[in-house]
Amino acid sequence: MKVTTQTKNNIVYITIQGSIDSNTAGELQSRIMEELTSCNRVIMDLTAVVFLSSAGLRVLLMLYRQLNANGGKVLLVNVSEEICDIMSMTGFINFFELYASIEEAEKQFIQT
Repeated sequence: MKVTTQTKNNIVYITIQGSIDSNTAGELQSRIMEELTSCNRVIMDLTAVVFLSSAGLRVLLMLYRQLNANGGKVLLVNVSEEICDIMSMTGFINFFELYASIEEAEKQFIQT
């Protein structure tokens, strides 16, 4: 798994490539928590995520709870149909807003 982060206009952009599973979830959680010290608005690009396990779902839920508790929000971008199905079956989809592009997600933060 490869994680890149960037902060711009008070938004943390997180791009993930590869699998989010029990082997990589801890690293992802650590990277995300480092970035949340300065911002409570996150756009997470999942375009290149090929697999999401229950450990990955836990990281997403942790991120949602952390941001929600601080009045923030996480928006997911380019979620594959397979991952959408997993999130729907587990009910996790109800916690997140999904967008087809980073530009659409950015508009959501501009409007609020």
